[in-house]
Amino acid sequence: MSANSPNPYENRIERILDKVTTANAEADLIVNQQQSLSLKANQGELEEYKVSSTQIFGLRVIKEGKVGIAYSEASDDDSLTSMVDQALLNASFSATEPHESLLKNELNLSTDDALLCPKDDSTIDEKIALVLELESGLLARPKIKNVPYNGLQDSISQQSIYSTAGLKAQSKHRSTSAYAYALAEEGDKNAMEGVGRLQRVFQQLDSQEIIDEAYENCMAMLEGKPIASKHYDVIFDKECQTDLFSSFAIMFSGKSAKDGINPWREKVGEVVADERLQLFDNPLNTDGFGYELFDSEGTATSKTPLIDKGQLQTLLHNSVTANHFGVETTGHASRGPKSTLNVHQHQLEIAAGSDQLAALQIGEYVEITKLDGLHAGVNAISGDFSLGAAGYLCREGERVQAIRGIVVAGNFYQMLKEQVACIGDTQYWNWQKSSLMPSLRFSDLAISGA
Repeated sequence: MSANSPNPYENRIERILDKVTTANAEADLIVNQQQSLSLKANQGELEEYKVSSTQIFGLRVIKEGKVGIAYSEASDDDSLTSMVDQALLNASFSATEPHESLLKNELNLSTDDALLCPKDDSTIDEKIALVLELESGLLARPKIKNVPYNGLQDSISQQSIYSTAGLKAQSKHRSTSAYAYALAEEGDKNAMEGVGRLQRVFQQLDSQEIIDEAYENCMAMLEGKPIASKHYDVIFDKECQTDLFSSFAIMFSGKSAKDGINPWREKVGEVVADERLQLFDNPLNTDGFGYELFDSEGTATSKTPLIDKGQLQTLLHNSVTANHFGVETTGHASRGPKSTLNVHQHQLEIAAGSDQLAALQIGEYVEITKLDGLHAGVNAISGDFSLGAAGYLCREGERVQAIRGIVVAGNFYQMLKEQVACIGDTQYWNWQKSSLMPSLRFSDLAISGA
């Protein structure tokens, strides 16, 4: 897949859409292509060397108010013709969807390959050497017994969307990630900790940085133990804070509101959070890996205010949920080749606050660096959560004790509205670069420990 190259299936795509039009229907077609490399090390040898290349065509047809989905992993004419026939047949048996229609979108959109899919001149040998170094570098450290999880993944993904209305949208992304998780042992104590990094090209990865941070985390957690059960101020680190917001993403979803399960479905225009909180979905920040020029309906994206001065500004919508609520789509449609239309966030961003580090870290607080049970321990409708956790007891910014074997509990919606003590003045990306947030200090969360 060379930069800005035309889709090699252009003629077949045109025939697919012509066949749909001839059947007096309308449709959009998603074409996903991916090339990937996966490497893993085990005991000084390369355990996994996997190269894969995939493509999939996904067609959504709409005829007489009925929707049909079909897909094909083959690109020959017979398979694609069969895909169209299957989608039309599926539509004929489906119920009428009064709010689902094809957008009259004739845009021609394309991402910047030089920015999002830059050339990478690294060799396979260099990538193999990095994976082996992650394992050997950690095993050379005292008390490290094993590095059971490690690896490098390199991929180029391309998505193209076409429609009978004239839409043509294409995006291409490159990413390279590396990670290492080590097991440390000392007497009857053990701890497994790790770290990951994500970059556009291999040359931007720093293996020594990964080794050092993973080792430091392991050594600290070896001494971890529970703390007294009571209420503490809590700061979730950049990874855990992102995970927590993601677990409650339902609060912004127009789809969950349409389905009647979004607790904020009738709160647009109301105060739902601390008045200092400003939260956006910002898909056009090219520093992040959630960058999206367009959504799965080909709607051009933009920075969308979600919470401003504590007030809920909008929910996130695709065309169906927008039609249902009588509003405009916000450019947050999500659809894979095999799936129906949904809604998703692109890149969540919280604006930097005014609290400097000294104010954020004043007194005693708990820094949470690991959360367990994010699926079973979260009720996204009520806002309640109870999660296994690890981290550090801190005083005046200093880590005074590593913590393990605790449970942190609260109500996320109440936290946002009533328990935000501080909003830091510096934003941080999580390691997967899907969200950009300052540190938030929440007051009075229940922690069960010793």
